[in-house]
Formats: sequence, structure tokens, C-alpha cells
Amino acid sequence: MRKAVVLCVAVILCLALAPAALADKAQEAKALVEKAVAMAKEKGLEATLKAIADPKGPFIKGEFYIFAGDIDKITLVAHPYKPKLVGKPLAVVKDKKGKMLFAEFSKVAKNPGHGWVEYWWPKPGEKTPSLKRSYIQRVPGTNVYFGCGYYQ
Repeated sequence: MRKAVVLCVAVILCLALAPAALADKAQEAKALVEKAVAMAKEKGLEATLKAIADPKGPFIKGEFYIFAGDIDKITLVAHPYKPKLVGKPLAVVKDKKGKMLFAEFSKVAKNPGHGWVEYWWPKPGEKTPSLKRSYIQRVPGTNVYFGCGYYQ
């Protein structure tokens, strides 16, 4: 009986703390995007894209990483883990639920200029997609957005 009570308390605590953990992840993802935008303003877009493309660079933080896309062409311009996607036409690429995620990134980056997008994407090193939520922000004065997400 005591084990059952302890197990129930543990489950309740996990369920109660899960939203706070996801909120922390959202804040971390947004902060990393803002850091990349700040670098682009300070050091220029090209230097920032080079840093984003580096899998050992300053925009990798645990499970978090920055990716960058072209708003008008709907292509990636930098990705640390999937460099083969850079420059490819991605406008019609859909996740497993049918969402055209790259088109959605561009849409959010155009108007209102920043926001969240949920979609299915494989974790680094995996092939099976997992639910991911990414913060997208346009780099002011450019047609480029930066994004960073977390898996739920």
C-alpha cells in the first residue's frame, strides 16, 4: 500500500511540474534566438550564419540549436545538424501530420515577425519524428529568420 501511495505522489508531482519544465524550455529557445539576432545586428548576418552552421558553435546548447531560413525562397540558409537541407526548396515539405512547416516558419517570420510553430521533426541522430515547438524570429532588415525549438 505504501508503494502505491509513493507512486501516486510521484506521478502527481511529475504532472504538476511538467508545464513549468516546458515553460523553461520555451524561454531557453526564445533566448537563444534573441542571442543569434543580437549577433547578426552586431557582427553581421554572414558571421552569424557561419556560427549557426557550426555543430560545435555558440548556438548549440544541449538539445537547443539555432537554424536559419530564407523567408522568400523558403529554404534553409544554415543548420548545424542537417547541412544537406541548406539551399534546397522546402516550401512543400510536410511533417508527418501534413503541416508545411518551412512555409509556416516563413509566414510567421513575415507577419507578425516572430512567434511559435508546432510540428513533427526528428531529434538529432534519430529518424522518427517527435513533436517539436520552435520560436521563429525575423532578423530585422533582412529576409532571414532564426529559429530554435524544443521537443515535447
